[in-house]
Amino acid sequence: MQRWKNKEDAGMSTAEYAVGTIAAAAFAGLLFKIVTGSEVQELLLAIVERALRLAD
Repeated sequence: MQRWKNKEDAGMSTAEYAVGTIAAAAFAGLLFKIVTGSEVQELLLAIVERALRLAD
């Protein structure tokens, strides 16, 4: 059985999907660590409080 394959196939292979998934998970973990840090939480809380004060 002969498989048809386009020579200009720009899709990702299974290994590329795996690497992309691992990279995305690592990036998500890094962002989670940054956002859950106390300094960032304080900054985000200050921004939200300021926005709510401006809405009054």
